[in-house]
Amino acid sequence: MAAGGGGGGIADEKAPAAEAFGGHLEAAEMTEAEEEHSGVKSRLSGLLWHGGSAYDAWFSCASNQVAQVLLTLPYSFAQLGMLSGVLFQLFYGLLGSWTAYLISILYLEYRTRREREKAADFRNHVIQWFEVLDGLLGRHWRNAGLAFNCTFLLFGSVIQLIGCASNIYYVNDRLDKRTWTYVFGACCATTVFIPSFHNYRVWSFLGLVMTTYTAWYMAVASLVHGQVEGVQHSGPTRIVLYFTGATNILYTFGGHAVTVEIMHAMWRPQKFKAIYLLATLYVLTLTLPSAAASYWAFGDELLTHSNALALLPRTPFRDAAVVLMLIHQFITFGFACTPLYFVWEKLIGLHDCRSLCKRAAARLPVVVPIWFLAIIFPFFGPINSAVGSLLVSFTVYIIPALAHMVTFRSPQSRENAVERPPRFAGGWTGAYVINSFVVAWVLVVGFGFGGWASITNFVQQVNTFGLFAKCYQCPPHLTAAPPAAFMPPPPPMAAAPSMPPAATAFNATGLFFPPLPAPVPAPAPSPMINFFLRHHHRGHHGRHGL
Repeated sequence: MAAGGGGGGIADEKAPAAEAFGGHLEAAEMTEAEEEHSGVKSRLSGLLWHGGSAYDAWFSCASNQVAQVLLTLPYSFAQLGMLSGVLFQLFYGLLGSWTAYLISILYLEYRTRREREKAADFRNHVIQWFEVLDGLLGRHWRNAGLAFNCTFLLFGSVIQLIGCASNIYYVNDRLDKRTWTYVFGACCATTVFIPSFHNYRVWSFLGLVMTTYTAWYMAVASLVHGQVEGVQHSGPTRIVLYFTGATNILYTFGGHAVTVEIMHAMWRPQKFKAIYLLATLYVLTLTLPSAAASYWAFGDELLTHSNALALLPRTPFRDAAVVLMLIHQFITFGFACTPLYFVWEKLIGLHDCRSLCKRAAARLPVVVPIWFLAIIFPFFGPINSAVGSLLVSFTVYIIPALAHMVTFRSPQSRENAVERPPRFAGGWTGAYVINSFVVAWVLVVGFGFGGWASITNFVQQVNTFGLFAKCYQCPPHLTAAPPAAFMPPPPPMAAAPSMPPAATAFNATGLFFPPLPAPVPAPAPSPMINFFLRHHHRGHHGRHGL
């Protein structure tokens, strides 16, 4: 492998003052007095704001991989069953780690070739996945990668926004979920002020801490709650639900659509190779216990509650989990949106602009369609599976595997490769076999069966709740007793035996219940009987739309 430094490899970029990768920050020359004055501020800024180490990359990968999808995995377990849920998590976690490794190798190959040719200066330019494909394989690959990647990141941002509205509703249901989507859309728009992945250092760390709390809260709270009365674990029951749940897990471990941007933010991108695998291993310690415990406790009830927090009793601990997850979803929204910001900046010619305010203003149009789509399709859970089968399957599984095979198809390219496949994977032959398996499996199971199942389930949600659903899967509110000022009037006084019955406000019921002849005067009904008669008539009217 071409290490940093000489020999045409990737230069060592651990120069904090320069911040060459994607930060778009000026390395202004300072006098000694200015340096001394700003020393503390610079150290604090470097600690919280400017990240580029392997640890920063690990936090970014782990934090980005398990956001709101953590709350939908119990729903997937109810669709798959316990055994299949566990096996699919392990399988797709391994598959995702392999394709993330392939993406990192292709990035290193592209960047090394460009630097050897001295054809580009990346100090003020963020390399993205479609540019890697363009440099290695040509414009057709670039166009395919750009289309799939941008569409996936667009809907990934939509999912985070939907998740924000779904979660906050369980803390404050005074507003419906659609209104909360308006609110959080405005909040998430503030991510336009974060320049690049360099600047997510403290956010990545906090996001992972928050998700860790939420995951273990779900596991412990489910075990403490115990199994609900008459709990059933009947999954899998339908083939549609089975593959829908499988594609949601495919989506869970397909969060490496931003791998290239995270690598580019590193001072030494060569160290990324095993980072995603290590991040996945940690994520499994969160997803497996929380999903398994929730499914054990609530069983088939999760089939109608795609957000597992909806079934846990409201406590201060649950409210804390909701609030922390909201903050993490805001961070993950920024992760998904930042590559879209870069693409938009390059399209309009502002990517090299050093004014943060100008770039932030230019980025705002990217948020508008995300906001709109989150209002149209508020189907928290089913939309994850649809995105996983149709977009994630190609973006982070099929295209990277095919691109690796085509890039190194000739003996000369394999001989001059910056990074060779590891021996434990079987070298070039083993890598080719694994890549072929990834393409075949994801194409048939993920895109084929998964696409059919997730679209079928998604259409059912549209038919049931409609587009622009005001409050998706919201529990019905209990109707409070009306105030005294709006209570129905008391029953009229009974007529004397010698006089005909007095007309009442409910005489229209004669249309349905004609009065019976009374040849002999009958005693007046008691007020209690009159009340029940009135109640019966009112319910009869309600049933006939009167």
